This record gives sequence, C-alpha cells and structure tokens, in this order.
Amino acid sequence: MRRWALRVWMLVWLVGVWLLLWGEVSVANVASGLTVAALITLLLPLPAVPVQGRLHPLSLIWLALNVAWWLTLSSVQVAWLAIRPERPPLSAVLRVPLALKSDLVLALAVNIMNLTPGTLVVEIDQANRLVYVHVLDVGSRRSVDRFYRQAAQLEQLLIAAFERDSEWRPATAESEEADRA
Repeated sequence: MRRWALRVWMLVWLVGVWLLLWGEVSVANVASGLTVAALITLLLPLPAVPVQGRLHPLSLIWLALNVAWWLTLSSVQVAWLAIRPERPPLSAVLRVPLALKSDLVLALAVNIMNLTPGTLVVEIDQANRLVYVHVLDVGSRRSVDRFYRQAAQLEQLLIAAFERDSEWRPATAESEEADRA
C-alpha cells in the first residue's frame, strides 16, 4: 500500500511541476503531464530507499522553524561579510561527526547545510558518518564554536524528528520486502 501511495504522490508531483512549467491548467496540459509523468516513473525509476523510524510532526515543525531562522541569520551574516570594510574572512574546511543512522536523514542534513549561506559540504564519509564542510567565516574561535553548535543542534533536531532511539530498528530484508509489496 505504501509503495502505491508513493507512486501516486510521485505522479501528482510530476504533473504539478509540468503544469507550473506550462503556466496554465488545461485538460491537454494535465493529460500530457500524466503521460510524461507515467513515462518518467516507468522508464526512469528511482532506487528504493529504506526508510526506518517514524516521523514526528511537532519535531519536524520545530526543525523547519530552526532551519528558517538559520537561513535568515546566515544570509545577514554573509551579506555583512560581503560589504564590511575589512579584509575577506578566513575560511576553512571543518570535519563534523554526525550520529545519524539513516542515509536518507544524512542526505537531508547535508542538504540543509548546503542551503545555509556560508557553508558548503565538500565531502561525505558515509561509513564513518563524517561530513566535511567548507565554512566561510572561521576567523575567530567564536565563529567556529557557533558552527559546531549549529551542526550539533541540527543533528539533535533531525534525530528528534526522524530517528528516535526508542523507535529505531534497522531495515532487514524482510521489512524491505514488506515495503515493496
């Protein structure tokens, strides 16, 4: 059931993108969007991603609010670094260990870090759960500590929203087969 729901969601999403690209909702655009979406999902299927744990909506909302705040704050900080009359900021690549169990949640963490102005993930060590992040401003110990605090807070928010220890169980071959059915 879950697999069919995901397929229907993918079709709806692709048709929505198609309609946005054409800029007009019409019978012809919806029909052609369904055709293109069906062809894409049949000819170019995405690999199955094992999903464990449970989604916690309130924790997810808190995560979204924190990320929105970080994006706003980082945008202001990067803008100030661009217009300030001092020399360019010192930048460096910092190693961040993450205790995230799921590859899907790790990918979400990397995307959030990449979206944040002033940071860019340059390498992911998936086996050791290390992320190497280029940070724009590391000119003071305070800036470095702020980055590590934000990374630790992001990790905790992601765990609270998706990977609570009390609900976590690794995917097994049987559970993946059940998800496919």
